[in-house]
Amino acid sequence: MPGLAIEIENLTKEYPFGFLHLKKKTSLEGLNMQVETGEVFGFIGPNGAGKSTTIKLLMGLIFPTAGSARILGKPISDVEMHRDIGYLPEQPYFYDYLTAAEVLDYFARFHDLTAADRKERVERMLKKVGLETAKKIQLRKYSKGMLQRVGLAQAILHDPQVVILDEPMSGLDPLGRREVRDIILELKRDGKTVMFSTHILTDAEMLCDRVGVIVGGKLRGVGAPGQLVDMKTQGMEILFELTGASNAPLLAKARRTGERYSLQVSEEELYAAIEQLRAAGARILSVSQVKATLEEFFMDLVEADRAQASAVEVSGK
Repeated sequence: MPGLAIEIENLTKEYPFGFLHLKKKTSLEGLNMQVETGEVFGFIGPNGAGKSTTIKLLMGLIFPTAGSARILGKPISDVEMHRDIGYLPEQPYFYDYLTAAEVLDYFARFHDLTAADRKERVERMLKKVGLETAKKIQLRKYSKGMLQRVGLAQAILHDPQVVILDEPMSGLDPLGRREVRDIILELKRDGKTVMFSTHILTDAEMLCDRVGVIVGGKLRGVGAPGQLVDMKTQGMEILFELTGASNAPLLAKARRTGERYSLQVSEEELYAAIEQLRAAGARILSVSQVKATLEEFFMDLVEADRAQASAVEVSGK
């Protein structure tokens, strides 16, 4: 069994608000979570769920109200811990009059590298994130995706064992998201542990060994994307083609795209439906199971949280 890269125990964060700060708002409540060494772990939830709060607590940028956490066996209060961690905030800021090479050289100086080692490391990181041809261009001329790649390069510049990324794909176009996904997969192949937060569920399903779902400051589930949802078959989908006219009753329930149709039926109805379609002259292309998705699981949690919040608000009036 692999070791644990990140261990979180009862982590809680409250913020004072209101008149004289006498009230408290709980941003994160009793979080217990573990990230295994060498895995890609997705921390997913809607905006304001507590994802960035958790990451800032892990990085020591803010301090917990209660609870504790360890990264690579060291408590988050230990400054030495940061030697083995790469971090990309949600909205990284760099001096935009610098070039990508100058920014990375600046960060490389924190790691006691010689001038020759710094130059080699910077060149290698720029190539890894696809910016070797733009290394002498000022950052003010970079796109959002290019700036994200600079941020990723600085996060992995010192070859950390754990890489923590806060919304690394936020605001990126499809090409930029693909580039970031490729970098994350390459880090996994190199044996690194990657934890990233996101509200883009397709990215989590594609990349993650496991995900943690947080809604309303509370962890609602942890596991492989397929294990979190109800894996029972919800029905069967039949994909077929029909070139001629037919008045078969089943066609009224099918969705049509050009000459192709898709029809969802229960498992009990499957064979009878196939026989009816064949009798109507249809050519069956495929039959597949219909299962719940991570997105449906996620939205059910969000709706339940909103309903609970509304009930609390009404009862408090």
